[in-house]
Amino acid sequence: RKKMVSGLINENPIVYEIKERRDVRAYSSNTDELSVDAIDQLEVFDILFVSHHIRDIKDPEHPYSLEQLKVLTEDSVEVDDTKSRVRVTFTPTVEHCSMATIIGLCVRVKLMRSLPSRYKIDIRVAPGTHATEAADSDQFG
Repeated sequence: RKKMVSGLINENPIVYEIKERRDVRAYSSNTDELSVDAIDQLEVFDILFVSHHIRDIKDPEHPYSLEQLKVLTEDSVEVDDTKSRVRVTFTPTVEHCSMATIIGLCVRVKLMRSLPSRYKIDIRVAPGTHATEAADSDQFG
C-alpha cells in the first residue's frame, strides 16, 4: 500500500538574491516602429515586453519566484534570433520535484503569450537535475 505524500516536496528551499532589473528602453536602439527588433537572452529573461517576465513566475509550492530559487537564471535562456528559436533550460530545486512539469508548462505558456509567433520555443530540464528529465522535456515541445 502506497503512502500518500502530504506537505511540500522541498520544505526549505534555498532562496537566492535576485539580479537588478534593467530598463527595456535602454536596450532598444531602433526608433522605426515598423521594423522588427532582435530579441536576445536578456529580453527573454529580464525585460520581455515589460510585464511578461519569466523570472517572475512563482514556484507552485512556495511564495518565491523561479529566479529566487535558481530554477531559472539569465544563463538558462538561449536565443537564436536569426533562426527564431528560444530555448529555456530550467533546474528543479530537488531531483524528485513533482512540480517540474507544471514549471516547464508555465514557462512555455508565458513565452508563447509574449514572444512573436515566429519563435519556436523549446523548454528543457537541465541534464542530471531531475529523475524524469527526458519525459518532462518531451512534454514541453
